[in-house]
Amino acid sequence: GISSVLNKFQIALQICHRLQESLLSSESGYSNYRGILNWCVIIVLDGPLFLFQLHRYGILVDPIQVVSLFLKDPYSWPAACLIIGNPAEHPYIRTVLTSFCRRSQGTISEGTGAFLYCVNLGAILCFPSATVLIVNSMTPVGGVFALGVYTVLLLKLYSYKDVNKWCREIRQAKARPSVHRANGNAVHSHVTYPGNLTHRDMYYFIFAPTLCYELNFPRSPRIRKRFLLRRLLEMLFLMQLQVGLIQQWMVPTVQNSMKPFQNMELSRMVERLLKLAVPNHLIWLIFFYWFFHSSMNFVAELMQFGDREFYRDWWNSETVPYFWANWNIPVHKWCLRHFYKPMLRRGVNKLPAQIAVFLLSAFFHEYLVSIPLKMFRLWAFMGMMAQVPLALFVARFLRGNYGNAAVWMSLIIGQPIAVLMYVHDYYVLHYGGVSEARTA
Repeated sequence: GISSVLNKFQIALQICHRLQESLLSSESGYSNYRGILNWCVIIVLDGPLFLFQLHRYGILVDPIQVVSLFLKDPYSWPAACLIIGNPAEHPYIRTVLTSFCRRSQGTISEGTGAFLYCVNLGAILCFPSATVLIVNSMTPVGGVFALGVYTVLLLKLYSYKDVNKWCREIRQAKARPSVHRANGNAVHSHVTYPGNLTHRDMYYFIFAPTLCYELNFPRSPRIRKRFLLRRLLEMLFLMQLQVGLIQQWMVPTVQNSMKPFQNMELSRMVERLLKLAVPNHLIWLIFFYWFFHSSMNFVAELMQFGDREFYRDWWNSETVPYFWANWNIPVHKWCLRHFYKPMLRRGVNKLPAQIAVFLLSAFFHEYLVSIPLKMFRLWAFMGMMAQVPLALFVARFLRGNYGNAAVWMSLIIGQPIAVLMYVHDYYVLHYGGVSEARTA
């Protein structure tokens, strides 16, 4: 009946954003970093390796060389052109998207709108990947960046379609009039459907640091200039630090790992893996802070986006699912709202639904790695799916600090394995073999 329809979609439309600060911001008052102690015990054993690398190879940092990661030809910018040429930004496509969401006003039929929307989402997924595979001047780093932008846009537009569909069905059930306002309004007026169906509202959502659409996002009262400046300085400094660590520490280690992997020398493979684990993990931690705290807070402050919960206390994770549910909140919210809960409402059990979420995540991990490298090895896919048995094992046999240590170990050791496999296969595919660049 009408009541069940209303209940179903009102549950789906529950607010998933609220006004709050990020945990690592001083304004949050958060102070529980007990999981960092386990990390320190694990990581401190390999701390002197950086000094060893510096003494052995000298200073290898070259800021100019970084440009070659994004551009093969300074006069050819394929990744930037691919992003600027986004088909979803075409005026006709935008009109189709908003027209479909206005279906109740008789603009186009439900079936036609759904078909056009599926075509658009399919184009967002396939067009950039085909371009990256075909264009020879596209570098792997440029390809990852371009595909990452398109993946974010795909998830955003899917959420935009879902939420407006729920609003339309609720509105049809209630048959109430609505107020025409938009999210981008300077006075942050309350928005009701279909007043949100404007280009201004859509663009605000596209650039907002979230993947889940709402008609009324929480908004901060003003732009804090000092906060903005701190985040900008963090972004610039941490970007340079990541580049320096990659050039000084990771590149020599990876180069020295190629020959043992080619000859299948198990003892030396393990040695190289352990040497790579520490720099890879430190760079991942720096990237986490740079992206999820500095960069996303910078964008949120500029747009006066009030919900700054981009991560939770994943460092205290005692189970694998807790880590994956808390280290990337925008993706977690999207999966929960638009993928996991809809499956539960259709009668799917929790365990198959959770495995389906990992399958979806594994697909996009592989999509963002294999296509830019122009080779398909499924290491990222298998690495993500390996989280399922790992989660069952940790939940069954490990508790408390032991579970937290197991999560940290999986992060420190698991990622370097995938890195070495992809680098090895990339060198074999593109250079016909590998050789040890320096003697270890």
